[in-house]
Amino acid sequence: MAERRRIGSPTLEIRDLNVYYGASHALQGVNLTLDSGTIAVVGRNGMGKTTLCNAIMGLVPVSSGSITFNGEQLVGRSASQIAQLGIGYVPQGRRLWRSLSVDEHLRMVAAGKRGAWTIERVYSTFPRLAERKGNGGGQLSGGEQQMLAIARALLVNPKLLVMDEPTEGLAPVIVNHVEEILLRIADEEGISVLVIEQNIGVATTVAARVGIMVNGRINRIIESGLLAADRDLQQRLLGVGRHSEDDGQRQADGPDDPAPATAAAPVAAPQKIYQSNPVIPTRWSQPAPVRQLIQSARTVTGVTGTAGVMAQAELRALNAGGEPVVIVAGTLDTKGEELRFIRDIIRNAGLAVRIADLSTTGRHSGAEIPAHQIAAYHPRGASGVFSSDRGEAVAGMKLAFERWITRQSGIVGIIGAGGSGGTAMVAPAMRTLPVGVPKLIISTVASSDVSSYVGPSDIMMMHSVADVQGLNSITRQVLANGANALVGMVRARHDADPLAAGDGLPAIALTMFGVTTACVSQITTALEKDYDCLVFHATGIGGQSMEKLVDSRLVRGIIDVTTTEICDMLFGGIFPATEDRFGAVIRTRMPYVGSCGALDMVNFAAPETVPDKFRDRNLYRHNPQVTLMRTTAEENAAMGRWIGERLNRMEGPVRFFLPTGGVSALDAPGKPFHDPAADDALFRALETTVRQTSTRQLLRLPHNINDPAFSAELVKAFRALHGDGRPQRRAKAR
Repeated sequence: MAERRRIGSPTLEIRDLNVYYGASHALQGVNLTLDSGTIAVVGRNGMGKTTLCNAIMGLVPVSSGSITFNGEQLVGRSASQIAQLGIGYVPQGRRLWRSLSVDEHLRMVAAGKRGAWTIERVYSTFPRLAERKGNGGGQLSGGEQQMLAIARALLVNPKLLVMDEPTEGLAPVIVNHVEEILLRIADEEGISVLVIEQNIGVATTVAARVGIMVNGRINRIIESGLLAADRDLQQRLLGVGRHSEDDGQRQADGPDDPAPATAAAPVAAPQKIYQSNPVIPTRWSQPAPVRQLIQSARTVTGVTGTAGVMAQAELRALNAGGEPVVIVAGTLDTKGEELRFIRDIIRNAGLAVRIADLSTTGRHSGAEIPAHQIAAYHPRGASGVFSSDRGEAVAGMKLAFERWITRQSGIVGIIGAGGSGGTAMVAPAMRTLPVGVPKLIISTVASSDVSSYVGPSDIMMMHSVADVQGLNSITRQVLANGANALVGMVRARHDADPLAAGDGLPAIALTMFGVTTACVSQITTALEKDYDCLVFHATGIGGQSMEKLVDSRLVRGIIDVTTTEICDMLFGGIFPATEDRFGAVIRTRMPYVGSCGALDMVNFAAPETVPDKFRDRNLYRHNPQVTLMRTTAEENAAMGRWIGERLNRMEGPVRFFLPTGGVSALDAPGKPFHDPAADDALFRALETTVRQTSTRQLLRLPHNINDPAFSAELVKAFRALHGDGRPQRRAKAR
């Protein structure tokens, strides 16, 4: 009889696991715990990674030790019994039947099983498999075979997914796709995942923690951000460079042994610095030729004690277990007194706070998060930040801080203070944080145009009045106000009722322009009882803000009625999208409902600002500050091709509507922009470019975009893509 499941047990717990192949000791006392989420295990060939997978699945005999899944012992069970407990397995090499079609593979696994994952859902999640459902396993590309192997495991409706080398032999673009699949499975499905990988880039992207396997043991478990930044450790793991022979000794010493208490004294004489890997290594890397290493060596003179300390610095996680922390960010070498003043106010308010030093001098400042630790996250390491060229150093620290902050957890607020350089270093990192996390910059540039700093995020800019240079009667008041404002925002957000916003309804995003207002209003009226409808003004930054929410997964769905920002991007208007328009939908695979709203116009400012080359075009004065220009058939065709290529990259369900009665209020019969021939050029370009499938569809409707019948079809499509159209509402707390 199966053991009773223990409440609160880890999803997977391995203790003192030993496996032998004859006299060969393959696994030597392996210990590993996965509570939930994703953990990766990396290591060179022959370290025992596949044996670990086989032991979990009951495919090899275990000599001693235990493997428990949700409290149930797996050792001694057969592979079929283990699978029935809720463990899905994606084996190395995929192991598909060449003679069975995609559909036959899936139906064989799904027979008699019930759960959230069905064959229909697999085809919706992996549109490429739907297109090749009749192809045999031997007729698929490597990436398609991997999708099928993952889909086959998901049809078991597992609680744990074990994946052995899921990116082996795949092209880089397919590797990226597999990464996104793994992130989606862990984030959206609540399935725990154990990933066995050689590709450290994949492992550190999909997992928060990475176990390092050396000679049949888990040598250490490290935060993925720290491993990604530690080139030296990566080189040792991959067996390239001068460190490969040191692994055994390091393992014997233990992963957590501190550096020796005494180190060789720094030498002031010139030294040669050799980089054993000029580029980041991969599993396919060959050892760099000696000649190349000699030629790329650099000479360093006057090595100081500080530099020696930096070289040995240990990268540390921001906090333990994702505890809530406020970050105070800035350059302590020039703004130390001011930043510590802000920190002390926040600390005295009872919040945990850390100073992140963004100084580019390379000197130690005593900050909780020192500059060299952040600089290690630069693609070239600290050398990409600590440069004699100030502009290069500031740009390097900006990139390093942005990469550092994306790898942290538990940040509940962030505040920075400084001039233009400090603001430029802090703002990009702030923009990566989700909307809603309090973000405040006290800056000398806050009284000017701050759009380049704020972008699509919710950063609050506060003018410092006096320069942030020392504490005085003005700066004390301004800095204190900023610090206390952040404390108030953090506390209010923590204490807020999560159901208060939108009455607990799931949020959806809609795009609107003045000439599509009627359509969006009708959609909002139809959906507002079931969804919290967020409307974004399609003025360039509006579309970027909407896509940031999509990237942050703060909205459940999207009805992209108004794609007019594409006009301004392609033809020089004042409200342009970026080249990443639709990118968030592509990355998240969110179901997409969209249309051609206001693709009949390019926006300029006052009439006198219209470029001379457009003076003879069909112009319409929308208001004293906005002049609209009707797009031509040629321009519409170019837009149709551009949008079509982006729609082709969407792997979630797509419904894109073509209103043949006009794409805006000005494009209706009798209105100044009515031009059926130009509209038809847009529609035909879309239909020619888009590769339509069962999940990616273009739909022509004989209505103007603002007709009630048109908006009703958009609502119908949206509800069809989101279940029964009426998501269950959460009950309010009593």
